[in-house]
Amino acid sequence: MRYEEFTIEGRNAVIEAFRAGKPIDKLMILDGAQDGPIQTIRREAKKHDTVIRFVTKERLDQLSETGKHQGVIAYTAAYEYAEVEDILAAARAKKEHPFIVLLDNIEDPHNLGAIIRTANLAGAHGVIIPKNRAAGLTAAVARTSAGALNYTPVARVTNLGKTMEELKKAGLWFVCADMDGTTMYQLDLTGPIGLVIGSEGDGVGRLVREKCDFVASIPMKGDIDSLNASVAAGVLAYEIVRQRMQGVHGG
Repeated sequence: MRYEEFTIEGRNAVIEAFRAGKPIDKLMILDGAQDGPIQTIRREAKKHDTVIRFVTKERLDQLSETGKHQGVIAYTAAYEYAEVEDILAAARAKKEHPFIVLLDNIEDPHNLGAIIRTANLAGAHGVIIPKNRAAGLTAAVARTSAGALNYTPVARVTNLGKTMEELKKAGLWFVCADMDGTTMYQLDLTGPIGLVIGSEGDGVGRLVREKCDFVASIPMKGDIDSLNASVAAGVLAYEIVRQRMQGVHGG
């Protein structure tokens, strides 16, 4: 289901939005605010597992469109998030091995949108993103995905590493991208697989990388040593596609 992205300002308006079931992507709350309505908002946010960021009054004033934020601004999602089980169900419905793209620390909405677009075209059954230090499903992401968000479920989880452990129990194994890994052509990327992509600056975080079964590198012949995150996702996703189509170990 699609939602129009918008902001909600003011304490009562935010409380009513939560209670009406609107999809709140994140909350900006005045640092140090402790009064009753703010406590109510924090309880509702915790109940809905919403990301909260505490910011200065100056920052809220900058973000406010009405000038009447009362110490709180809520951002709704442009699209509804899926559950991880929805992604696994999509694979079962197609009678295919699950192919899931997991993103660690992708904060650029244009990168996220481009990766969702590539995931759809490569036949991935869904994308998983973390709730913190990551872009959400904003209108910019929707635009960059070029419509892929209408077809590719995106789940948002609290702990990416824990989610990977649960998916391993469902038979998946994981490969992450890193320039120090094994060349992707030397890895068997068939079967139920999760492709983990990190940010351009920091790559995949240590705790998430430790959950990966393999580390894949992309051969590079140029004078610089890194690819844009969405391009790296595309290269590795299509190596998975190639190996699946051939049905043999890529070597």
